[in-house]
Amino acid sequence: MMLASAGLLTLAACATGPDYKTPVAAAPATGAFIGGTHPAFSVAEPAGEWWRLYQDPVLDSLVADAFAHNTDLRIASANLARARALLRETRADRLPQTAIGAGATYGRTPAIQTVPGLDREGDSYDVGLSVSYEVDLFGRVKRSIEAARGDADALAAARDAVRVAIAAETARAYADASAAAERLEVASRTVGLIDQTLNITTKRFEAGRGSRLDVARVASLRDRQQAMLPPLRAGRDGALFRLATLTGRAPAELPHAAGARRTILRLDQAIPVGDGRALLARRPDIRQAERRLAAEMARIGIATADLYPRITFGGSIGATGPSLGDIFTGGPFRWLLGPLVNWAFPNQEANRARIEASEASAAAALASFDGIVLNALQETETALSVYAHELDRRQSLTAAREQAGVAAKIARVQLREGKIDSLTVLDAERSLAEAEADLALSDARIATSQVDLFRALGGGWQVDAGAVS
Repeated sequence: MMLASAGLLTLAACATGPDYKTPVAAAPATGAFIGGTHPAFSVAEPAGEWWRLYQDPVLDSLVADAFAHNTDLRIASANLARARALLRETRADRLPQTAIGAGATYGRTPAIQTVPGLDREGDSYDVGLSVSYEVDLFGRVKRSIEAARGDADALAAARDAVRVAIAAETARAYADASAAAERLEVASRTVGLIDQTLNITTKRFEAGRGSRLDVARVASLRDRQQAMLPPLRAGRDGALFRLATLTGRAPAELPHAAGARRTILRLDQAIPVGDGRALLARRPDIRQAERRLAAEMARIGIATADLYPRITFGGSIGATGPSLGDIFTGGPFRWLLGPLVNWAFPNQEANRARIEASEASAAAALASFDGIVLNALQETETALSVYAHELDRRQSLTAAREQAGVAAKIARVQLREGKIDSLTVLDAERSLAEAEADLALSDARIATSQVDLFRALGGGWQVDAGAVS
C-alpha cells in the first residue's frame, strides 16, 4: 500500500473512539515527477494564479468574472455556508441550553377526590425558566464537533476544487476560441493560395496549354479546403458560448473583447510544476478526501460514546397562578434541580451496529482518499507527458510545414513556366494544406495541454479562499 494508513481504523481503548491521524504519503509519491525532466518544465512551485503567466488582460478579466458569477461556484459557496452554520450549531452543544416558557389557559381543574365540591374553573398562567448542560464525559459532543468541522472543511475544499475547474475551463474556452480563430486564418490563407494556383491553371487552359481536367482538380481541392471553414467558425462560436456560461452571462452578453483574439494562447516558457509533495498538499480534491476521512473517524467516536450513559444536569424555576399578579408577587413557586441519566442498557446491539457502520464508512473514506491521491499523480504525469510529446511533435510538424511551403512555391513557379503539369502542383498544394492544418491543430492541442497541466497541478483556488476555523 502506497500510503502509511495501517491502523487508522483500530479503536483506541477509550470511550471517545480512535484519535485521528492524517495519512502520510510514502516517499515515491512525494518525489520528482517522472515527466518533469523535460526542458519544457521547471521544478519551481507552480503559480496560484497560473493564467496570469499568459499576460493576457482579457483572460485575467474573464477568470475574475467566472469566480464572481459562475453558477456552480455559487452553489458550492452556498453549500459551504450551510456547513459552517451547522458547525456553529454543533459547537453550541458545549454551552448550557436555556429555555424560557410562558403560557395562559382557561379551563376546569378537578378538585382532589377527598375534598369534593372544590372544582375550579378559570384562568391559569405559567412562567418558567429551564437550564440543562450535558456533561461530555465520553466525548460525544467533542466528536460531534470534530465531525461537523471535518464536513465543513471538506466542503471548503470542494468549493476550492470548483474554483480550480472554473479557472481551467474558462482558460480552455478562451484558448479554444482563439485557436479556432487562428485555424480559420490558416485555412483561409490556404484557400487563397489554392485560388492563385487555380487562376494560373485556368489561364493555361484558356491558352491551350492545359486541360479542363487540370482546372477541375484544383477547383475541387479549393472547394474541399473552403468546406473546412464553417466547422471552424462553429467551433469558435461554441467556445465563446461556453465562455459566456462560465462567466455567468447569456451568450449575447459576452464582451466583444472575449472573441477578439486571433492568435492561439501560448506560454513560451518552462512551466513550473514542483514535485509530488507539493502537489498532494496543493490539490483541493485530496484535501477534501482527507477531511471527509477525518469526519468519518470522528463519527466512530460519536457512535462509541452512545455505549455509555449520557449525563445531563438541569434545573428549572417557575410559577403558576390564576392571574399574572399572583405569578409576579410571590404566588405559587416551583423549582427543580438534579441530574438526568439516559443509557440504552443492557441491550446495546443497535449501538454496536452503528459503530460497525461508522467503521465501514471510515474504511470507505480511507480507500477513497488513497484512490484520489493515486489519481492526482496519474493525472499530473499524464498531463506532463501529453504536453511534452506534443511539443516534440510540433517541431517535426514545423519542419514539414516549411518544406511543404518551399515545395508548393517552387511548383507554382514551374507551373507558370510550363515545366511541370498541374497534377504535380496539385499534389504540392494538397501537402501544404495538410501541413498547415496539422501545425495549427498541434498549436491548439498545446494550448489545451497547458491548461490540462495547470488543472492537474491544482492551482487556481488560492484566490479569496477562506479556511474553516
